[in-house]
Amino acid sequence: MSTSAILLVGGKGTRLAPITNQIPKPMLLVAAVPFTEHQIRKAADAGITEIVLATSYKAELFEPYFGDGARFGINIKYAVESSALGTAGGIRNAAELLSPCDQVVIFNGDVLSGHSLSSQLKFHKDSNAEVTLYLTKVDDARAYGCVELAGDNSVKSFLEKMENPVSNLINAGCYIFNRNIIDNIPKGKVVSVERDTFPSLLNAGSKVYGYLDNAYWLDIGTPAALVKASADLVTGVIKSGATLEHTGDRIISDTAVINSSALINNGSVIDGEVIVESNTQISGSIIGKGAKIGKNCKIIDSIIAPGTQIDAGMVVISNYLGF
Repeated sequence: MSTSAILLVGGKGTRLAPITNQIPKPMLLVAAVPFTEHQIRKAADAGITEIVLATSYKAELFEPYFGDGARFGINIKYAVESSALGTAGGIRNAAELLSPCDQVVIFNGDVLSGHSLSSQLKFHKDSNAEVTLYLTKVDDARAYGCVELAGDNSVKSFLEKMENPVSNLINAGCYIFNRNIIDNIPKGKVVSVERDTFPSLLNAGSKVYGYLDNAYWLDIGTPAALVKASADLVTGVIKSGATLEHTGDRIISDTAVINSSALINNGSVIDGEVIVESNTQISGSIIGKGAKIGKNCKIIDSIIAPGTQIDAGMVVISNYLGF
């Protein structure tokens, strides 16, 4: 069966403001590359040869970086929503650019996952499903849409955020749709895949299945999660074909100037033209291009914006500065 993909990258990332005031969440650097690159590599590694980026907020920033996708081994196209159409509306809009295919993988643009996309595709085929949702277990499902499964892994119910979830299985943000299912989504209208599409499919008796995979999973929608995702990729907690080659537990640009007495570790990323002065410790943090970190500083689990100056002796813990 032929498979294409759609990547939903149109959101504003309001929980990450002010970090996302100038750069959309999917273009924020995670392990030294835009987050979207990790998802594109995941699709390419699963054998997918075409992906449409469904853009809206600051849509003009994507194509100059990703181009036609040749360097990633995948054909990239760009769908632009002049006004946000919701998740399902965005899928329907992006699908207009797809080449003929049998099924479409849909990625949420803010999820870092170690789940096996190849196994999910096989499960979809073996189950003769029309839609397959990637599911994962969490301790507290109140902040997520939860899913109730029958014994054959077919979906019994799909419920949005609630105080008393019926299940600890959550929608983990990667779906496989048979192409005809997407064609039935109303065109040019605001439609939510979670609130509208999934419940209507269940009501219509469609074959909707849940693929359970308890591999690494993280929603990168907050500054703390963004920092964790980057550090986990650098330290190898989760693997990605997009993570730059590096030695040890850090990534340091060749153009950064680091004093020999500085200690940089625990998944830190130091971008180009950064200056780090003597006796400074940087742990689990992201330091933006051209930042200057003074002597005797301590920066832990934080994000420092490009061009920011951190004065000598400053201590920055679980924070973001310069945005």
